[in-house]
Amino acid sequence: MSEPKAVVILSTAPSAEEAASLAQALVSEGLVACVNLVPGVRSIYLWEGKVQDEAEHLLVIKTTPARQAEALARLGALHSYDTPEAIALPVVGGAEPYLKWLTDVTQGAANS
Repeated sequence: MSEPKAVVILSTAPSAEEAASLAQALVSEGLVACVNLVPGVRSIYLWEGKVQDEAEHLLVIKTTPARQAEALARLGALHSYDTPEAIALPVVGGAEPYLKWLTDVTQGAANS
């Protein structure tokens, strides 16, 4: 498999306000190029031996492989959950102009 061209990180937050705050911080710090916020996600999961059923907000976070570790670390530091969801998925293709923009945005921040 070739080197991923980008990375999509999935995470959830308990409120629209926290989701927006996390997105603003990650974008403004140049760790990611874009975050889509998807309200109305219902998460059913096992936590501390009990099945939980919670309303959450999904964050679809786009960054580069070079910024992935920093973005994940910052997300963990800012998040209110003890163990926030943070799953990174490789992007192996896409519209080249978009992928170039994503790389330019995150590399520019890394070099400033």
